[in-house]
Amino acid sequence: MQWYTVLAFCFIALVGAQEAELPLADICDAETCQLPDCRCSSTQIPGNLQPRDTPQFVMVTFDDAINVINIETYNELLNNRKNSNGCTAGATFYVSHEYTNYQLVNELYNKGLEIALHSISHRTPQTYWKEATYETVKREFGDQIGQMAHFANIPKDSIKGVRMPFLQMTGNSTFQVISETSLEYDCSWPTVTYKNPGLWPYTLDFSSTQDCVVPPCPSAAISNSWVLPMIAWEDLNGTACAMVDSCFAVPDHSDADAWFEFISANFERHYKGNRAPFGFFIHEWYLSTYPQVKLGLAKFLDSINKIPDVFMVNSKDVIEWVKNPVPVDEYANRPCKVPAQAPCSRASCGPLSAEHTQMSYYMQVCSKCPRVYPWLDNPLGA
Repeated sequence: MQWYTVLAFCFIALVGAQEAELPLADICDAETCQLPDCRCSSTQIPGNLQPRDTPQFVMVTFDDAINVINIETYNELLNNRKNSNGCTAGATFYVSHEYTNYQLVNELYNKGLEIALHSISHRTPQTYWKEATYETVKREFGDQIGQMAHFANIPKDSIKGVRMPFLQMTGNSTFQVISETSLEYDCSWPTVTYKNPGLWPYTLDFSSTQDCVVPPCPSAAISNSWVLPMIAWEDLNGTACAMVDSCFAVPDHSDADAWFEFISANFERHYKGNRAPFGFFIHEWYLSTYPQVKLGLAKFLDSINKIPDVFMVNSKDVIEWVKNPVPVDEYANRPCKVPAQAPCSRASCGPLSAEHTQMSYYMQVCSKCPRVYPWLDNPLGA
């Protein structure tokens, strides 16, 4: 046997041994797994609250790069929007790096909206993510924490969430990176089984009961890592869909009122049930392509912003409440959060050479310009 064959076998054995070191998760023990640090996967309302005493959280989220085109939609839908208690309504942006305008990221952060991560590369094919190792996820997301904080000039500790490209799970890798960094939760994992009643957020200290729609799903016991389930919608044929723009049987795209009714019907399944967080998960292109869908969404948001026990929040605010659940009356009377403003020393950069495409890029940042276009293994473009 030649030396390089022996070396290859040794490498494979080493990798296998490292993977084997991850303890397989046991069935959740509710007596051991206690809030605020641990929660079993369950449809039970945190704090054993009754539905009528539970805040109904609504999470509006957008994926991909933030730029001068889609910011118009975000401003139109979100500017000056408040919940019934007078506090600013939230939304979460899962931001990928390529073509992102970091000055606009800074603006969204300063409005009190959540900035989360959607990877540096968002590369294809989907198998890249399906087969992603811990090291791959660390390069894509662990390094993106510093990249986002640097170029948008926002605090690292404000960045808590992750959504995988294509909602492609990586097994244990993503949650290992979350556990070992300042991140806190993943919102990539759809559930079709637990939509009525809905699955509340939980930790991975023990085995999950959630259905695995896009395998591989995590199997290990991983502490300090929350799952924020993407509870599926039902389209007009009753077929499940995780992202709104992936639903097949939908109302006419030119009928805003029909879309209002469609959104409301999916919302009411949560509101009249166990009040698990309701998600409106979408890509902005869908709203700009179909303006009447955007009008239907705006009408829906206007309606829920008037309901005293419904709160449109950042996704990380849901995790915060689950850790320390309080009745809706107490929650509604809390002082509003006022975001600390992050300054932006604006710089327009480019052309910047990029090794991954051999193209030139331009960047709008809140920092000094990088030397080259930032990418994997060089997230700051040094």
